[in-house]
Amino acid sequence: MANENEIVGIVDSVDEVTLTLWQTVVEMWNSFLAHVPYILAGVMILCLTWLLTHTLSAVGHKLLGYWHKRESLKDLILRLLSILVWVLGLMLTAIVIFPGLTPTKALSGLGLVSIAVGLAFKDIFENFFAGILILWRFPVERGDFIECEGVSGKIEKVLVRMSYIRKASGELVVVPNSFLFKNPVKILTNLAKRRVTVAVGVAYGENLADAVSLIENTVRSCDTVLSDEPVQIFPNNFGSSSMDMEVTWWTESKPVDVRKSRAEVVTAVKAALDDAGIEIPFPYRTLTFAEPMELKKLPSSP
Repeated sequence: MANENEIVGIVDSVDEVTLTLWQTVVEMWNSFLAHVPYILAGVMILCLTWLLTHTLSAVGHKLLGYWHKRESLKDLILRLLSILVWVLGLMLTAIVIFPGLTPTKALSGLGLVSIAVGLAFKDIFENFFAGILILWRFPVERGDFIECEGVSGKIEKVLVRMSYIRKASGELVVVPNSFLFKNPVKILTNLAKRRVTVAVGVAYGENLADAVSLIENTVRSCDTVLSDEPVQIFPNNFGSSSMDMEVTWWTESKPVDVRKSRAEVVTAVKAALDDAGIEIPFPYRTLTFAEPMELKKLPSSP
């Protein structure tokens, strides 16, 4: 009889636990169904936030196109506005999905989360703020050619965390923004023109003044040389085989323009010196002996 009572008690306990679990599941399901409208409203807010940021980007580029400021500054303004819209949209979504959440509580929670995320993703935030400072303060725009710690090429994009640099040989180099912010950057196209220098040497037997005048006139006649800038010739060294001089002129600033101009000038100067009979010497070696050399005639072969 006792065993039967124990079995009945166990069965009743199992039924009670099962009933409790079922009631809990039903209550959770009913609560979820009751909360579905809030979730759908939150999803709609996220979609509207996404749509608003894209509209802001498209309209903002057109409106800021009439503002005569640096392109990088315009990109920075649009980026900060997009971030602000996303922060407000996410905060409103959280308040709608969780009705008990107030803006004050949301801001407090956002502050705590930002501290934790900032510590966990320090490098990402460092590159993010470096990108903002590059867009705001650096005198560099998309399309500029730069050199930085062995990396040289044209800037294609400055994104939130990284920058895209296209090398002259075609490879794409992706560098973190902090790399550009922390290291010296040489901006090759900061001006529309660059000065180029090549070395030229003429033989000691030539008239140096005539050679300088001929080279200057030849350089001025080249198409890639800017006519509104000076052409300067500086004789600066007595070399081992020649009188050396620096030939300087100005041309357009892109690397390919510099290479084209240097090639044109070198070719033209060589042709002009050859036509004038002015020697560009090879290295000469003069041998001096302490005692006179005795010359002997070799016997002729039979």
